[in-house]
Amino acid sequence: MKARILIIDDDDLVRATLSRTLTTAGYHVIEAQNGNEGLRKFAAGNIDLVITDILMPEKEGLETIQELRQADADIKVIAISGGDRSGNLSYLGMAAALGADNVLAKPYRRQELLTMLDAVLKA
Repeated sequence: MKARILIIDDDDLVRATLSRTLTTAGYHVIEAQNGNEGLRKFAAGNIDLVITDILMPEKEGLETIQELRQADADIKVIAISGGDRSGNLSYLGMAAALGADNVLAKPYRRQELLTMLDAVLKA
């Protein structure tokens, strides 16, 4: 079994698509609808990498990344975002500054995600 990946995204379709892509590629996937749920599932243990959206209700991704880093400085994190309503992707730059190992703008290609995932897990 490949790595255990936690997907945190409030969009059901995005989460389902990511989950299907990663499961098909052989990864074990755990899903969460927001940062609070994601942090609870992360604390339950044995997560190798977290993919988190940035703009979410309850607890947004930037705060989630900070709390993940406080819990485990070595956890691998990929931040994804389609930007805000105006398409502003500056959140991805902030995510990188806060400790995301890599960032990916939506929409992205399946192979782009899998290649990035592989690189981050090997780093």
